[in-house]
Amino acid sequence: MGRYTIQRLLAMVPVLVVVAIVTFSLIHITPGDPVALMAGDEATPEQKEAIRKDMGLDKPIYQQLVIYFADILRGDLGESIFNKFKVTTLISQRLEPTLFIAVFSQLVSIVIAIPLGILAAWKANTWVDRVVMVIAVLGLAIPSFWLGANLIWVFAVKLHWFPAFGYIPISEGIVPWIKSITLPSISVGFISAALIARMTRASMLEVLREDYVRTARAKGLSEQAVLLGHAFKNASIPVVTIIGIGIAGLVSGLVVTEAVFGIPGVGRLIVDAVNRRDYPVIQGVILMFTVAYVLINLVVDLIYGYLDPRIRY
Repeated sequence: MGRYTIQRLLAMVPVLVVVAIVTFSLIHITPGDPVALMAGDEATPEQKEAIRKDMGLDKPIYQQLVIYFADILRGDLGESIFNKFKVTTLISQRLEPTLFIAVFSQLVSIVIAIPLGILAAWKANTWVDRVVMVIAVLGLAIPSFWLGANLIWVFAVKLHWFPAFGYIPISEGIVPWIKSITLPSISVGFISAALIARMTRASMLEVLREDYVRTARAKGLSEQAVLLGHAFKNASIPVVTIIGIGIAGLVSGLVVTEAVFGIPGVGRLIVDAVNRRDYPVIQGVILMFTVAYVLINLVVDLIYGYLDPRIRY
């Protein structure tokens, strides 16, 4: 397992290098003069030149690339053009709600989807299977913003169980914090659960036809032991893949949900940065999302090696 882990870690390096180069290139491949876009139409030539010098855009491109990589290795992603805050500071201020909603929404989807997927496979071609698949299709068809708006109307406006908008930090109390992330997590998690449920059902159906499952039943094992101990472990690799992709996608895909629920997360940060042409912030957030995506894929690969030792060889 140690050699397999080292191989996966080494495989990350070229991916991160290529991503860093692409992120660095964003400011150079944008049509027009990026400094003019950032400074605005009313900026004087002196102000534009000051921005160009401050960002190092007056240097040759190879020097800019070397400086960019050196800054990344020091953990310096630059600073915002408009408020002069460090990009790392801006991200850290916005990361908490995005991270917690992404994790809790995925927990919601796992708790809903995996039991339903196993149940649908166990009761294949029955009314139980059809009900589960109808729910899954609805989850794939319903837009997250529509579901979020309806959750606000029912549980916040009518029942007053949860707040309609905003985010309460965990430092201000566990109960208010949980209430503030419940509706966004359900909104995203229900839709993510649809794909996980369908994948779980498909993988379980394939495994339940295997000879070793029939052998386990013939030995007198309980149905629960057969489904969870034998079938699901061998059917879980595609499910783990979907869950890993879902978590990585949620970290970077909560823009709409944060807008619906008025949550000041990283999604809102990058939308504001795009609107203001704040390139250092855009570059920093994209790089952070990519690193998170690569790390989650690494964890998924390591789980593969645990679930199926053949993958390690």
